Amino acid sequence: MIKRHSSEGVATNSIVEPLDRWHADHRNFSRLLDLIEQEVDVFHAGRRPDYELMSSIIYYMRHYPDRFHHPREDVAFNRLVKHDRTLQLTCARRIQEHAVIAAAGDELLNCLDQVIAGTVIERSALEAAAATYLIYYRHHLAAEERELIPRAVKLLTAADWKAVSAIPTEPDPLFGTDFDERYRELRQQIAIMAEEAE
Repeated sequence: MIKRHSSEGVATNSIVEPLDRWHADHRNFSRLLDLIEQEVDVFHAGRRPDYELMSSIIYYMRHYPDRFHHPREDVAFNRLVKHDRTLQLTCARRIQEHAVIAAAGDELLNCLDQVIAGTVIERSALEAAAATYLIYYRHHLAAEERELIPRAVKLLTAADWKAVSAIPTEPDPLFGTDFDERYRELRQQIAIMAEEAE
């Protein structure tokens, strides 16, 4: 296992698990956003996208990252501010974005559920909900990777990472080994995407 060093120069493994999990989650979320964007492109081309697949993605994003990943980040960001007050505005923005992303996810999921149920909704409403979600989420992930994760590696102590890891979590129902049957088709699509990328 790779050892990382604290600012005091002491080798520590205490940050490896939460930090690696953080990066892995972001990669997984980006893959899901790519899938949504592919389906939106199908929609723009005048064909029928896989609304059920899109709904599964948003359902997952609302019920796993929003409940377990983001609360851990909130703890990390609040602790970062204690080490560097100049990060207060940046951290506050990222924490606020968690709420905005959740609300945008609810709006998109509501649109998708209506379409799946056969309700006629304005095309522009679905397009706007999808665009808002994609733009906010991609910006959010990029900002965290660029601005906050490098600072967290340098500034957070073993006690800070312990506090981050103490936030209750559950096994990942999509990317974990013991996946939820509801995500079977989505897992297949992710596997196909990975093969195409290779």
